[in-house]
Amino acid sequence: MIGGTGQIGHAVATQFLDQGWRVTLSSRGTRPSHGSLVSRGATVAVVDREEPGVLAKVLANGADVVIDMIAYTEAHANQLLEIERDVGAFVVISSSSVYRDDAGRTLDEAGQTGFPDFPEPIIESQSTVDPGPETYSTRKVALERRLLDRASPPVTIVRPCAIHGPYSTHPREFWFVKRMLDGRKVIPLAYRGQSRFHTSAVANIAALIGAAVKNPATRILNIADPTALTVAEIGALIGRHLGYDGTILPIDSRDEKGNAAVGWSPWSVPAPFTLNTDAATAMGYKPVTAYEDSIAKTCDWLLSKNGADWKEKFPILAAYPRELFDYLTEDEFLATGDLREL
Repeated sequence: MIGGTGQIGHAVATQFLDQGWRVTLSSRGTRPSHGSLVSRGATVAVVDREEPGVLAKVLANGADVVIDMIAYTEAHANQLLEIERDVGAFVVISSSSVYRDDAGRTLDEAGQTGFPDFPEPIIESQSTVDPGPETYSTRKVALERRLLDRASPPVTIVRPCAIHGPYSTHPREFWFVKRMLDGRKVIPLAYRGQSRFHTSAVANIAALIGAAVKNPATRILNIADPTALTVAEIGALIGRHLGYDGTILPIDSRDEKGNAAVGWSPWSVPAPFTLNTDAATAMGYKPVTAYEDSIAKTCDWLLSKNGADWKEKFPILAAYPRELFDYLTEDEFLATGDLREL
């Protein structure tokens, strides 16, 4: 498992260890989650995949399956192709951000070109961005195309949406959790809290990977939770678990690019972004959890990590191109008394 010590890797490794597999986790460094996996029998190889030949050394004895959690360029695809003779099958994590609508709009450029208008839900044959080095999504497509076109072993490409679960460096739920712990009495939500940006539980991603390994083939599979909840529903679930006694306030927004000034959350989108998972189901996948059943574990993990240094703990959240906790702007808006529209 390349990048096997992160959020998805921990869930996948736990599942395979429970099933009696011999699991090797490769990573550039160690994480606190290492210990529990090693104690259960996992082997950890601390390596930098960018070092020439290093993956071949780790796979000196071959592998029934290689699961790559962190590949995102054509160069990473080439690294996998270099070791394919010793591999039974590949499973590679991509992203649902690769999709584009009929007008060519994507998630990556939504702030400039407008939010994409997708069919609901999105199927795997939906058009994608062109491969290239320009954005995260174009690099993911370059990775996908290279493997699908060139790999000899079966390749399963997995396209999740808003990933959630413990051990994340990008826990969207922290947007609500921190506000509630900070005593915010009112939490405004743009688009009247009705945004639906489909969530993908790490437990369900692991279940899909397990099913794919049992039924190896070359394919692309969406993965998302059974229900695409609204942001308001997500906030209510988190608030219930934390005992929040404030108000989650739906507000209108004229913004159509996903740039609402107040009430924007990491799930806030002006149009639905939901995934069809029929192909995964037909392959043999069965979801093992729903968002409402898994949120308590995520919240408890976030409570254990709460502190002033959240930007160090959650670097992807910290890298968002906007201030996630701009309480001054929120307070100024709430003080106007005009809560109908922004």
